Amino acid sequence: MREQSLMTRLALLLPLALLLGACGTSSGAGTSTQTAGAAAAPTTTTTTTTTTSTTAGAPSSTSTTTSTTSTTSASGTPSCWAADLALSFVSQQGGMGHGEIGFALRNTGSTPCRTYGYPGILFLDQQGHPLPTIPHHTTNDFFGSTPAVPLVIAPGDSASFRLDVGHGVATSNGCATAYALQVIPPNDTATLRTSIPNGAYECKDANVSPLRAGESAYP
Repeated sequence: MREQSLMTRLALLLPLALLLGACGTSSGAGTSTQTAGAAAAPTTTTTTTTTTSTTAGAPSSTSTTTSTTSTTSASGTPSCWAADLALSFVSQQGGMGHGEIGFALRNTGSTPCRTYGYPGILFLDQQGHPLPTIPHHTTNDFFGSTPAVPLVIAPGDSASFRLDVGHGVATSNGCATAYALQVIPPNDTATLRTSIPNGAYECKDANVSPLRAGESAYP
């Protein structure tokens, strides 16, 4: 009876041992597969990233360089300062109670400079003393139209402007003969002066045109 009972127990334990051995083998294979996958993922990701960077990155880099160069070139042009400008009288003419006086600002520096807008003005008498001056900035005066546009003045080149002044009999309103003009370039605080040959009759108020390219201040 004891032998029969022992044989019965062995018969029951044998399937259980076989079952446990099979489970252990399956677990080991799963771990190996996950490790290989984890090692392969960085390799695949690295390859993809490198390919994308090499293929798409080069055109992007070229485009950025071109844009930066263009921006630097435009913004790198310095403003026109009085220290690198020479003010000169161009000419004057008149009719129908209006006088037109032209002036030019020449770039005496060694590099181009940029400017835009209206110069500040002050009439001076024969002794260089200030005369009453009321400037009025306008793109349209008695003599025509001059739009305000950004300018780049090359070395040796000029920009010009004109004054439209009233002609009439001298009164207490401030009419006088101006023998010189003092000018402040746009966006500057320093002054320049030039004489007006034979003087220019003016009555305090002056329409000032914006700067235009060239030495001809007239439309």
